[in-house]
Amino acid sequence: MKRTTLTFVLGAVMALVMAIPVFSANAAEYKKMTIMAATANPEGSFHVTALNKFKEIIEKESNGAITVKLFVGGSMGDEQANVKQLRNEELHVAVLANGNLTPFAPKATTLILPYMFPKIENAYTLLGNEKFVNDFGDEIAKQGKVRPVAWLIGGYRVLTNSKKPVKSVADLQGLKIRVPPVKIQLDAFKSWGVEPHPLAWSETFNALQQGVVDGQENPHAVNRDQKFWEVQKYITDLHYMLWVGPILVSENWYKKLPADTKALVLKAAKDAAQYEWKWSAEQDQIALKECLAHGMILDQPADNEAEWKERARAIWPQFYDVVGGKKALDDILAISGQ
Repeated sequence: MKRTTLTFVLGAVMALVMAIPVFSANAAEYKKMTIMAATANPEGSFHVTALNKFKEIIEKESNGAITVKLFVGGSMGDEQANVKQLRNEELHVAVLANGNLTPFAPKATTLILPYMFPKIENAYTLLGNEKFVNDFGDEIAKQGKVRPVAWLIGGYRVLTNSKKPVKSVADLQGLKIRVPPVKIQLDAFKSWGVEPHPLAWSETFNALQQGVVDGQENPHAVNRDQKFWEVQKYITDLHYMLWVGPILVSENWYKKLPADTKALVLKAAKDAAQYEWKWSAEQDQIALKECLAHGMILDQPADNEAEWKERARAIWPQFYDVVGGKKALDDILAISGQ
């Protein structure tokens, strides 16, 4: 019995001794640093929701060795300014709408081609495909000196207007629609036979209120947050463009990170994106219900958007040189399940 007891005690002591250096090694595993992360968007947005989760994961899994300092609400400038700050390492991480990445990395245009994602499941499948995300990230890093390490998914940019229900392309004729001054979105509306009105976002509510324009297009959450029910009546549930946005890192900074820190940044970004996907889907439905509760009316496009989609996808060849050619797009459609 004594030998058995002694053996047990010695075993327990050895286990404790062996556990101490393992704990110490884990605590010292990450080099102390501060990650500077920014978005031009406010609390409650897709962007900040993802960054808050990213910060939580980084700080928890590094046992506080790595801290994330957040700059939100435009305190570091607009989205394109944030990309420039990543390129010169003033920032390390930023989240923005994909359209504001395209001036620096034209390849990113791929994800905002009209009807790239007719169903949101197409986006989940493509942007959850590790090989695609890695290869796509490599191409964007070469062009823009910034690397998307994960992708956020928001709601579709549905159409709203103050005049009448719009269920078909024919119904759209004669309406003045505000569209962001982004070529691909302007071209999509032109493909439907209307001349869009490019306006700065800051001018949009007043333009709708004063009748300068009749409608606009944005996700339900934006329509709710802007209280567009005060100036808009009808919603058309278009799926022509899904809001997507990268969690970007400075490529020069990222390449210099120790291997363990780089792996943690990548893991935190992916986990934060997965969290945001679920959160965003829930918020989209909550926002729609609130818009409807305030008197807005939801209409579905006729014929499963067949005419809208056919006309809008007809502009894709104009962007083949930018996105890598027709075969590249065909491959992406196949990966996304289309």
